[in-house]
Amino acid sequence: MRAFAGYVLTALLLSGPCLGQDLKRLSLRQDLLGLEAVGRVEVGENGYCTGTLIAPDLVLTAAHCIVDDDGPFDPAVLRFRAGLRDGRSVAESAVARSVADASYDPQETDGAARVSADLALLELAEPIPAATAAPFRVAHLNGSLRSVGVVSFARGRDAAPSRQAECGVIGRRDRLIAFDCDVDFGSSGAPVFDRSGNRPVIVSIISGGYRDEGKPISFGMTLPGAVDRLRQALRTGRGVNVAGTSTTADGFAARRIVPGGGTNSAGSGARFIRP
Repeated sequence: MRAFAGYVLTALLLSGPCLGQDLKRLSLRQDLLGLEAVGRVEVGENGYCTGTLIAPDLVLTAAHCIVDDDGPFDPAVLRFRAGLRDGRSVAESAVARSVADASYDPQETDGAARVSADLALLELAEPIPAATAAPFRVAHLNGSLRSVGVVSFARGRDAAPSRQAECGVIGRRDRLIAFDCDVDFGSSGAPVFDRSGNRPVIVSIISGGYRDEGKPISFGMTLPGAVDRLRQALRTGRGVNVAGTSTTADGFAARRIVPGGGTNSAGSGARFIRP
C-alpha cells in the first residue's frame, strides 16, 4: 500500500494546497440535521465501523468490516445505529443480510486492488424511514472536484460522529482515490461527500490510510458500478450472508465473533485497513 501511496503522491498528485480542516464533533441534535443516515456499524461486542444509508434498508460500508482472513461474519453479529451520539441514535436495526464485493480478498497483497474492492452492503432487518434518516445517493466523483467532506466515527471519537467539512482529493488511479482527509481506525466505511449540490452525494467511502510526516493520507474508491453489483447480488442471493445461518447462500461458512475477542491488531475495536 505504501508503494502505491508513493505512486499516487508523486505521479498523480493534484496541484494546490491540502484543504484539510479541523474535525467538528456532532454532539447536538441540530448538528446532525441532514446527516442522520450516517451511523455506526457495530461488529459484535468489540468492533465498529462507519456506515451510511443509501436506501431505507441498505447501509454502505467497507467490506473488511464484515469479512476478515477467516471469512465473513454472520450478519447476526452486526447492528446499525443511525445518527448515534453519546449512546442515543435516531434509529437502529439488526442486519438481516450482508454482501461484500465479489472481488474483495482480505489477503490480497496488492493494496490498490484490495482497497478498490473494499465495499459491502448491509440489508437491515427493519428499514429506517427516510423521514427519520434520509438516505444519500451514490454518484461518480466529478473529475474536476478538488474538495470533499467526510463524516466518521473513529478511535478516540467513537461516541459521536465527527465531520470534516473540507478535505482534498489529492490523487486518482483507476478505481482508487487518495484524499487528505483526517481518518483513523473506525472510519472504515465512512462516506466521502461531494457537497457542491443542493444535497451531498457519496462519491467514495474510506477504506484505509496513514500519516506521512504528520499529514493524513486516506484511500477510497469509485462507487456507482460496484454498488450496483452489490444491489444485484442482494437481489439474486449470490454471495450473500444470511443472519443466523451457518453458511452463506453459496455455501461458505459465516462465523460468529467470539465474545471478548479483538477485531484488529491495534486493540481498539475499530476496524480499518492498516497500509
